[in-house]
Amino acid sequence: MPVKYQQMNKHAGVLLNEPMSNHTSWRVGGNADRFFAPADKQALVDFLQTLPDDEALLWIGLGSNLLIRDGGIRGTVISLGDMAHRIQRRERAEVYVSAAIPCAKLARKTSAWGLGGAEFMAGIPGTIGGALAMNAGAFGAETWQIVKQVEVIDRQGAVRLEQAELFKPGYRHIELPPDNWFIGAYIQLVHDDSTAIKQRLRSLLKQRARTQPLGWRSCGSVFKNPPGDHAARLIEACGLKGHCMGGACVSDKHANFIINTGQASAADIEQLMGHVQAVVNQRFNIALIPEVKVTGEAITPHADR
Repeated sequence: MPVKYQQMNKHAGVLLNEPMSNHTSWRVGGNADRFFAPADKQALVDFLQTLPDDEALLWIGLGSNLLIRDGGIRGTVISLGDMAHRIQRRERAEVYVSAAIPCAKLARKTSAWGLGGAEFMAGIPGTIGGALAMNAGAFGAETWQIVKQVEVIDRQGAVRLEQAELFKPGYRHIELPPDNWFIGAYIQLVHDDSTAIKQRLRSLLKQRARTQPLGWRSCGSVFKNPPGDHAARLIEACGLKGHCMGGACVSDKHANFIINTGQASAADIEQLMGHVQAVVNQRFNIALIPEVKVTGEAITPHADR
């Protein structure tokens, strides 16, 4: 093994051959060659400065909206899930939030402060970092609608502050230079009556509980909504609610959710995603585009000898 990899493997906090099924909301996925969960920003900077230039990196938060194949990840996974959480209220209804903060926690905290505008984040099953990276949305609102500035780190560990206007958010997409990642954001909210905010938050949470399979292992919405339509409507119209492959099933409650019933493999989920896409395309001539990120190596069955 080259010296540069030996040094990285010995870095404090680096886990080798870490099962990614422990770090994804679907609870599937093979092992990562290396797994690093920094305790704070400085630990992250120090680690990035030890990385070989050609080391493949995958950044994760809570592991939602992510399907890691059964063969695992070659390279290093950086998980911000254990990084020091920080939500800081500033003047003029501005709030700083670190990328590791779960979106639902931000919604609860800001509502308690009497700040409105982030209630929709209670419906996003991930962290602020992931929400920034994909312009996550729920209940008709999107992350970048409330972003004022973002804190970005590059592969060399250099941290900088950028204005939101420099980025071009789209539907479940944001343009970010390669080898750059979000580690925090300043968001602009509005002062409002705290009772009214809490009522809106409770209403959104009730709607989520009524329409989504919250008790099951899932990644949230699997496919993006096509222009002028909804992926769930198309999938349900094809009679695919409850359709299963292996331990993976299309939810009976929400057709754009695929659940792990307990024994699913990543291959089961990916195969079911492909089947749903094929059936919807055949019937409606609409290509469903995955919202979930699929990555890692598949396991190739050995041919009988």
